[in-house]
Amino acid sequence: MSAEKTPIDGSSSANTLLQLHQLLTSCSKSISGGNFSQSQTSVSELIYFLDSVSDASISELEPGAKENAFKILSGIYEFLCSPSLNQENIDALSFELPKSASKFAGVSPQCLEISDNIIHRFIEKCSPRDMLPILCEALDSPNKTVQAATYVCPLISGLSDVFISLQRRHFEQIKVAVPVVVKVVKAISTESDYEDTELETLFERIVVNAHSIRTVCRKLEDGENEKLRALLGLYVLQILALVSVSRNYLHFALRLASILPYSGISGLGLITGYSVDTMSHIVIGEDEEDCLSFSSHVYLGASLSVVWAQKHDEFAQAAKFDFGAIKTELQNNRTKRWQAVGMLKHIFASIDLPWEFKRYTVDFLLYITSGDISNKLEHNDCSLYMTSLFSSLQALTMIIIYASDTVLRKNAFEALKRVLGDIPNSQRFDILKALIKNSDSSSMVAILLDLFRGEMHRERILRTSLQKNEALEADSKTCQSTLFWNTSILELIESVLRPDTGGPPILPDNSDAVLSALNLYRFVLMTEAAGKTNYSGLRSKNNLQKAYNEWLLPLRMLVGGIAAANKNDIDQHAVDTVCALNPIELVLYRCIELVEENLKHLA
Repeated sequence: MSAEKTPIDGSSSANTLLQLHQLLTSCSKSISGGNFSQSQTSVSELIYFLDSVSDASISELEPGAKENAFKILSGIYEFLCSPSLNQENIDALSFELPKSASKFAGVSPQCLEISDNIIHRFIEKCSPRDMLPILCEALDSPNKTVQAATYVCPLISGLSDVFISLQRRHFEQIKVAVPVVVKVVKAISTESDYEDTELETLFERIVVNAHSIRTVCRKLEDGENEKLRALLGLYVLQILALVSVSRNYLHFALRLASILPYSGISGLGLITGYSVDTMSHIVIGEDEEDCLSFSSHVYLGASLSVVWAQKHDEFAQAAKFDFGAIKTELQNNRTKRWQAVGMLKHIFASIDLPWEFKRYTVDFLLYITSGDISNKLEHNDCSLYMTSLFSSLQALTMIIIYASDTVLRKNAFEALKRVLGDIPNSQRFDILKALIKNSDSSSMVAILLDLFRGEMHRERILRTSLQKNEALEADSKTCQSTLFWNTSILELIESVLRPDTGGPPILPDNSDAVLSALNLYRFVLMTEAAGKTNYSGLRSKNNLQKAYNEWLLPLRMLVGGIAAANKNDIDQHAVDTVCALNPIELVLYRCIELVEENLKHLA
């Protein structure tokens, strides 16, 4: 049965201090007397009282609430420092008081300092091994009524003290705490309603926390030292990502960069993912649950470290990156370049990062794909990197679509073309097709279909030139190459002109994609007819009839109906609709003529 809560008497500071004294005396007597039930009730009443005071002071519902909070918090600290207080009392209060004391941290800088002192006192008097889970639990359950950015600061500083005070099993215990800290900081840093000073205080505590782990590393022998250094590296990368997302703090990024060399991390290893994979294997091994807790921002931080080095020479110096050598190696090594492109997807796909980082990342990508990269190591197998390359290219398309900066959109498109050009022909076909089928943007589908048509045009020119050159007879297999000229073209065009819904595409919403698909169909059909070939299968009687009856005629009816409905309407939307349909109507008419002509020849 729960005891009745003691209400706060806010009439005066003296009354509140008297209540505090009574509650502390009750706690001390019940704990020392060994009455477990009574001691639980007394501690519960004390915590309720403290939470009421902190809530009132943060919301400033009563005059003098902040000054009152400072006096109450100071009273708690004096009680904990009393020589007469036995260890049994301190141990019992250590489970709840750190959390309650931290709720006062947002009241004022003075209360933050006292909160730090209270938690430090518990760490001095209690076992660090016992305090670690207490602080982690308090971090993992912030009260919605408190200011989270300041609430967690004393707890994070407390963990820094705990790390240094641990006597054994350092790696195992710190490994438990790091994901908790990252989770909390991630939740706070992605919110926009915190003052710069609050976030600066938070990140200052986090950076100190990382340096405390570094201090512990220096005390350990080789085996555990290697594990803890790897854990530190993963931690720093995640915090670097959060610093970048939140306020782009250079001074914190530089202090984090200085830790990277100590963890055995190289710039090239980060941008290719090798260093991350190595550290993850050391820290996590085969534990899938641990992998989930550590993977969230590690790869983003690894990618951003190289972008930070590009933005600021002092970051490269602090991290001991030879940035020029990194870029040269990526230019000359195709496999590592693919790995780097795959890593950059974490930046391109992030919805929280400032656009500035994406602009620098696109510039970096343009640099490492500059020069005649298509002739270097042409026979490398790209199959291992297909998934990551596709994800990066897909994220690049999002920049092309949504970036407000015209130069960034233009550069992102150029980077997209270069990365595609760096992929072997067979895989390039598959990636382009997947990009088209997985895009929700009509304009982007149109752009990608135009790129696809360009690949087909280049392949046709190459095949023609090889067939004419008898000196290259040894490359006859290349002459027969039809990587882009194959029956998959039918499926690709159909996905636009007759989408999964079964009917014609929605117009004018998909006008760009439809026009591009019609142009592609017409190009393939005309080229095949001129060369008397049928690599694509489009010129077979069944496929010509399919295109005519299932794609072109329904589309002509749809376009004609929309045009007729908007013909006499002077509304701007109607005018825009007719203008969007005009080029479609023209190309559609030519496609129908072309199909009818081919069918006539086959009759």
